[in-house]
Amino acid sequence: MSESSRDAVLARIRQGLAAGPAPLPPRPDFAAPVHPPLSNADVVVAFAERFQQVGGEFYYCEDLAALATQLAAYRERQQVSAPYVWEPDLQAVLQVAGVEFRAGEADFVANADLSLTSCEALVARTGSVLVSAATASGRRLSIYPDQHLVLARPSQVVAEIGDALRVIQERYGAAPPSMVSLTSGPSRTADIEKTLVLGAHGPRRIALFLLEDEGEI
Repeated sequence: MSESSRDAVLARIRQGLAAGPAPLPPRPDFAAPVHPPLSNADVVVAFAERFQQVGGEFYYCEDLAALATQLAAYRERQQVSAPYVWEPDLQAVLQVAGVEFRAGEADFVANADLSLTSCEALVARTGSVLVSAATASGRRLSIYPDQHLVLARPSQVVAEIGDALRVIQERYGAAPPSMVSLTSGPSRTADIEKTLVLGAHGPRRIALFLLEDEGEI
């Protein structure tokens, strides 16, 4: 290093030391919310918006007649057979609504193009559906079929993932389900050559039918 270069470097060092230590970064406000406000003050609306943003199909059903109409229209558009439904409470709702379904497991592996299940909660923040293995649907109906339908109520919508996990804790206590899954849109991956593939690890289509709160599912 030449003398002039050495002098210039030392001069910058002396100038930096004279200026004193660098200011500390601002102290985080640990009491402040981690997330920004939801897109809508109404958590149901916020969920519907986010659910569709992540690739889900949302259908609002004012009553059982609307549910029957929406389900029939969905099957017609997708050209799929009647859904597999294994939860007794859901079967009862569909029977009252006059909706066809398959209650047994005959030829399930070969013909499981459509399923319908309930859920534990709906998360407005992420547009996710929280399902578990605690229902009669088990693990298979939310994972194996090509298309997954969910029947839920507005009262099941919560704001954050933490709220949904508290629902599980309060519902099952010390004996939680063997599987709990947050489903955010259809199954998809782009691991191979950055090419998006739907249905890689689960249903390639998910649709939610939100039925107004009248009675129990």
